[in-house]
Order: sequence, then C-alpha cells, then structure tokens
Amino acid sequence: MRIISDVKTDVNMREVTFEISAEALEAACERVYQRQKKDIMIKGFRKGKAPRKMVEKIYGEEVFFEDAVNSLLPAELDQMMTELQLTLVDRPAIELVSCTKAEGAVCKATCITKPEVTLGAYKGIHAPMTVREVTDADIDQQIEIFRQRQARIVEVTDRAAAMGDEVKINFEGFIDDVAFEGGKGEEYPLRLGSGQFIPGFEDQIVGHSIGEQFDITVTFPENYGDDRFAGKEAVFKIELLGISMQELPEADDELAKDVSEFDTMEALRADIREKLTETAQKQAENQFENSVFDTLIAATDAVVPSVMYERRISQMVNEFEQNLRRQYADMKLSDYLEFTGMTEQQMRDTYEEQARKEVLLRLALEKIADLENIEVTDEELADHLQDFAARVGVPVEVVKAQVPMSEFKLDLRVTKAVELVKSNAVVDNDMAQTEEAPAEETAEAADAE
Repeated sequence: MRIISDVKTDVNMREVTFEISAEALEAACERVYQRQKKDIMIKGFRKGKAPRKMVEKIYGEEVFFEDAVNSLLPAELDQMMTELQLTLVDRPAIELVSCTKAEGAVCKATCITKPEVTLGAYKGIHAPMTVREVTDADIDQQIEIFRQRQARIVEVTDRAAAMGDEVKINFEGFIDDVAFEGGKGEEYPLRLGSGQFIPGFEDQIVGHSIGEQFDITVTFPENYGDDRFAGKEAVFKIELLGISMQELPEADDELAKDVSEFDTMEALRADIREKLTETAQKQAENQFENSVFDTLIAATDAVVPSVMYERRISQMVNEFEQNLRRQYADMKLSDYLEFTGMTEQQMRDTYEEQARKEVLLRLALEKIADLENIEVTDEELADHLQDFAARVGVPVEVVKAQVPMSEFKLDLRVTKAVELVKSNAVVDNDMAQTEEAPAEETAEAADAE
C-alpha cells in the first residue's frame, strides 16, 4: 500500500487517498475467482470449470474487483492507520476512485479520528462526602417491614370496614343508568386505601358492614385513559361480602427469632444498624466518586464526534433491552415502546446527556493513562481475561479470538486511571455547606417527601 495524500478536512476528519498495488490486486482477484468459480456457469463449460480469462472476457475485467478490494481493505486500513499514526472512532467510509489491472486500485478513506483532549487538574480534586447518620426511625422502619412480612390475615366480623382493610365485594358500574363494559366484578379483593380504583371509590366503602348493599357515586378523572369515561359520573352498586385485616406480630424477641438468626430484638436492631451504616457509607463514597468525576468532566475540553455519542446511546439501549428480556420473559424493546407510547428516538433522547458524560469521562481517563504512562502487565491481563471469560461463560481462548487484546489492555489502563483520580481526590465537606439549598427550600423539600 502507498499513501498518496492525507488531508485534514475538519476537526477530527481526515481524507486519506491510498493505492493498492497491481500485484496485490491481481492476487486478490485470483483468490476471489477460486472461491467463486464453483458457482459460475458459462455456456460451453461445465459449472465451475470456466477459466478466469473467459469469465473476465464475458463479464469484464472488473468482475472480481469489488470483492478483491473489499478483501484487501482490512489489512490495508490497518497499515494506513499505523503509518499515519491514526486512531479512528468509526469505520471509515471508502470510495473506490479507480481500479485497473495495470495500475491497481486507488481508494479514498474518509476517517473520523479520536479527538484531542485537554485536561484540567485531575489530581487533588475536591468533593464533599457526607455519610448520612442512621437513626432509630430508620431501624424502626426495617422492623416494620419484618412485621408486615410476618402478618396474619384475620377475618373481621364485629365492625364496619376501615381504611387499610382488605374487603371482598361484588360491584357493577352504571353511567346514565346503563351498565358499562369492564365495570363489573364478583368476589373482587380490594385493599382500602391502595388507590387501585378511581378516587372516591374506596373511601365510600369505609363504614359499611358485611352483607350491606349500597351505591357509591364517583367521577372519572378528566385525563382518564379511556375517552368513553373521562370526566363522567358513574354509580356503582356494591355488595360487601367480607372484611379482613392484617394482624401484625409484636416487635419482640420472638419476631427476631422468626426473621433472623438472632435470639433477641436488641441483637437484630444492632445488626440492622450496622448494615444500614455500611450502606450509608457506600452511598456517600459513590456520591463522592460521582462528584469527583463530574468535576473532571467539567474541566475536560474536547470536540467529540457525534458518532461516539450515538454509539454509546445504542449500547445503552441494547443493555436496556437485554434487561427487559431477562426480567420479563423475553419482552422485546418494540413491545416496551408500544406499551409506553414512546418512540425509539424519544428513548434515545433520554440517554443523550448520560452518554455525553460517559464518553467525555472515558476520553479524559484514557488521556490520564497516557500522561501517567500507565501500563498493564501480562499477569494483570491474564487475570482480567479469566474473570471476563468466567462472567460471560466462555473459554478464555474464545474471548481471545473474538476480542482484540488491545481493547482489554485499554480497559485495564482506564481502570487504573480511575483509581489514580480517586486516590488523589480530597474530601472537602465545606463544599457541601456552600452547595446546600436555603433553609426555606430545604424545609419545603422535606415536607414534600
């Protein structure tokens, strides 16, 4: 291969024209002919027996050029990138400028190159790390969850229905004295206060006793999903068949024995406090790390090709679909989009900001790895390959055959860069003080929660 010209046409854009020799083109054409000749049929020859010269005489000497050039391009492009020291972020667009047996092929590659990155300070980044204090109320909340799990359902016969009870009802709905489709149910279980039915329905069951038959009147919301009912008044005829309630166990030593390996409530509460404290510490560390990297991103300057963002968004969408399939019995992305009424482009738009941050952070970390001369040992690479192969459930040899080792090495270098930035970051809780909202806003937020 010979480079004819290399022109920078825009930021991160190069137009490289290169030549494939006549000898290389001829050898590639012969390989294509040998591979395809078994399917070639020409009058006067048995299938697969037509000489190459005869094929080219009938169909033109260029008959094998396209496949021959395509077979040569991967190696030619690798050589081009090595010679020009280019790092590309996308497959180059190739134009075949000319191609003849006598002169070989001339190709023009339009290349999108990895952007130049300018970093701010990446050592000594300040960020707050506030560990939330675990309170008795937090522990009480966990104990209440255990009580709910151990609750017994008991029938209620000596009082009227109350909010929080589960009732069993027959019901039928009418609009303008006409029963409507979907408005009828028999022996239907309903927990009062669950909000399962439209506003006002459950409230009007409260106070009624088993065996009572009564009417309740409700109005469908204006934004109700079915236009036939939106904003309309409906009357439901109700028959209350049964009432039951949860009977919660006491928060005592017996409960502790039932829900844990501990013999006393005191020991269970101590264990809950320890676990909640560990969780609070991890959350604080994660927030600290996110703040550090947000600062790093903000101080990083690069003109990033849009294709890098689009590729990351595509990866995020694919990851979302894979999670859908795992969680919901092979549910497809198209099914999810239809269910939510969202287009794929709208979904991609929701990932745009996160993709931009992730791409810019990755570029910053790769630059740090270069500046710090971070390297990966053969032993580290081997350990990483073993771990990766075990996670995906394939032999190491398969991984090596399918994924370039350069990608694994780069991932490991980036991981080391992450640790370098984190280990040099500084906890600065004075920043949290200055970033806090005014007292009035803080109080309003607390009330909202």
